[in-house]
Amino acid sequence: MPTKSNFFKRLLIWRYKHISEKNFVFLLSLVIGLLAGIVSVTIKNITFALQAVLEKGIILSENSIYFILPIIGILLVYLFVKYISKKPSGHAIPSLLYSLSKRDGLVDKKNIYLPLITAPLTVGFGGSVGLLGPAILSASAISSNLGRLLHIDRKTRSLLIACASAGAIASIFKSPIAAVIFAIEIFSLDLTFASLLPLLIASVSSVITSYFFLGDSVLFDFNVADKFAIKDTLFYILLGIGTGIASIYFSKIYFGITSFFNRFKSARHKLIIGGLAIGVMLFFIPPLYGEGFGFINNLMLGNDIEALGNTPFDTHLDNIWIVIGLLFGITIFKAIAMTTTFAAGGTGGIIIPTLVMGSALGNVVAKVINNCGLGFSVSEANFTLIGMAGLIAGVLHAPLTAIFLIAEITGGYELFVPLMITASMSFIINKNGLDHTIYTKELLEKGALLTQDKDKSVLTLMRLDSVIEQNFIQLHPEMSLGDMLKNGVSKSSRNLFPVTDTDESLVGIILLDDIRTVMFDQSLYNSTTVETFMHKPPDYINYKDDSMEVVMKKFQTSGAWNLPVIKDNKYHGFVSKSKLLTAYRRELINFTS
Repeated sequence: MPTKSNFFKRLLIWRYKHISEKNFVFLLSLVIGLLAGIVSVTIKNITFALQAVLEKGIILSENSIYFILPIIGILLVYLFVKYISKKPSGHAIPSLLYSLSKRDGLVDKKNIYLPLITAPLTVGFGGSVGLLGPAILSASAISSNLGRLLHIDRKTRSLLIACASAGAIASIFKSPIAAVIFAIEIFSLDLTFASLLPLLIASVSSVITSYFFLGDSVLFDFNVADKFAIKDTLFYILLGIGTGIASIYFSKIYFGITSFFNRFKSARHKLIIGGLAIGVMLFFIPPLYGEGFGFINNLMLGNDIEALGNTPFDTHLDNIWIVIGLLFGITIFKAIAMTTTFAAGGTGGIIIPTLVMGSALGNVVAKVINNCGLGFSVSEANFTLIGMAGLIAGVLHAPLTAIFLIAEITGGYELFVPLMITASMSFIINKNGLDHTIYTKELLEKGALLTQDKDKSVLTLMRLDSVIEQNFIQLHPEMSLGDMLKNGVSKSSRNLFPVTDTDESLVGIILLDDIRTVMFDQSLYNSTTVETFMHKPPDYINYKDDSMEVVMKKFQTSGAWNLPVIKDNKYHGFVSKSKLLTAYRRELINFTS
């Protein structure tokens, strides 16, 4: 009886013979969409079940001590990571982008199940983050490991990860078009038939899975009643400016708080400080509790009091400016609460908190316009809706995703023009203020970010190790010319020699041309040394710090054909321009084929 491995091997051979690569990718995208839908439904149901239990037992009790629940949730995540998983799942999109650029699209198997445990604990206990990021990470980990099991090449594996991401978004928001656009914008995919059709198949199959398990229920129960009026154009431009500034604030708060918590080496200290900060914020601003979908729905329906919940300012809510102030406070503190939840050890995503912050800001702008005493009147529901698009466009640098996401999840296609105005304004302002997003800053600094720039993407995919040559004979400064010729030149096939000291630190180089005029003058064999002829190289390559883009620039500026590589302050080898350009051309062909 054949073993499982033999059976699987035969199955792969049968696939190669009978199913074309193109059709196999289509089939896999269908399967991955179904799996992404199941993952999204699972993570939502686990979280909602946990929230229901906690609401009955604590939130709706007389004591109403809900503000301590996020601390308990993050503590449980901390204990799980420390004693069981031994490794946090990390932020979804940055982890995936790094895997695509530096790990050939391979995602750790643990990320299949880790987000399904840590995210419900964080969000279910009221952490101010979203479930979308963890769902994307889990689905993408399934996709990556399925691709590895089926011996899929790197480029196809990357496409399937994008399919998994699109599937997770399509399932949670029931917005297949926005899901496809998200994958193209965030993962910098080329908009071709080869990439578009698998994304569509994955999105549709994931949406169908969501409908099968959850029925017709939607996140936002809202129909557009007030259509776009040309007289409101200026106000939508104003909203775009506001959301653009707010998106810069959102990103800077994220970077600032993250940097502050990184000063603490102990995860326990982060948990204590972060937990206390979250508890205080929730006590004064209850809408920061959990994901915030209820808050958004209440705002769009005009239920301001229900949206704000019980606050220390309840007796003053008949004053519209107090309401505006509280809503603006949510705009300010949602980013702080979200980042603090991450920094304290929680797991979640940033997209849904961005929607919450955008909805609050849009509602605030509308209320200010309607109550400023100048006789203007705009739809607060529409501004709430479009504020979400503006903030998504700015924070993610994904304006098309923002437009189609908000249009699809609310059926608001009548508002396409104001969505385009606000999203484009927000994106332009943020793009001019920040060169990177929350997703891309760290990757950009590491030289591990894939973009629509083909040249930069190809250089990002290249590995420095693959172009380092080490078949060079090392010389030492005190060696005589005779020893150099006998033990170096005569035994080497290269015309370049590194000169190192006793610690293997590079002190110079010698080219064969440097000694060509004296190499046959025997009178100099004992009287001159290597130090006489050596000179400094035109530049150095730092193994740890230099990206391939930097390496390429060093060759361009120095005009050198070979540059030495320094690793841990020691000589490590050489990179030649010819080998670098050959590797670049090979990678470019693979990337664009």
